[in-house]
Amino acid sequence: MSVAETIRTDIRKLPRGRLFTTSRFAALGSRGSVDRALARIVAGGGIERLSRGVFIKPRKSRFVGNVRPGVAEVVQAIARDNGETVQVQGAEAAWRLGLSTQVPMEPVYHTSASSRSIRIGNTTVRMIHTSNRRRLQFAGEPAGLALAALWYLGKDNATPQAVARIESAIGPEAFARLRTADMPAWMADALDAGVAARG
Repeated sequence: MSVAETIRTDIRKLPRGRLFTTSRFAALGSRGSVDRALARIVAGGGIERLSRGVFIKPRKSRFVGNVRPGVAEVVQAIARDNGETVQVQGAEAAWRLGLSTQVPMEPVYHTSASSRSIRIGNTTVRMIHTSNRRRLQFAGEPAGLALAALWYLGKDNATPQAVARIESAIGPEAFARLRTADMPAWMADALDAGVAARG
């Protein structure tokens, strides 16, 4: 069976809506032969290219057509493929947790890899390298989202009310995990004050 036929057979077995990357087929042949096979399947409508090296077997809705994953899901797939750790940037985290009403203009992530921009559909995602491992703790988890939001808020805005909002948004289990993070003293004090204010 040729590389192209093997790839087509594998893709047919995938459930609709499943993300996958080029590396799934790395053992089948050269990067060029895999890329050509995937390009032909994209051209035929069997899969959709979401970003460089990231594809999806389309899942259709009679209301909106092809159902696509969110940017965050594609970023996580790219991160897994590259063996990098990524964490949403603080402004986005604060917005997701209801701590800010300002919607970020573009998605920004901290990454353990090099800084770069990634095109996902019509969206440009900025990936900013950070050597501060504390900013990447619990990446992809609710506790990590809360940690990013706290870094963004800073010492003066990490009030007991903000801490209560965070705990309500992520739940008690994730909040307990958040409190185990390696964090600066001001952040630990803010969490302690928030818990004390709750009584």
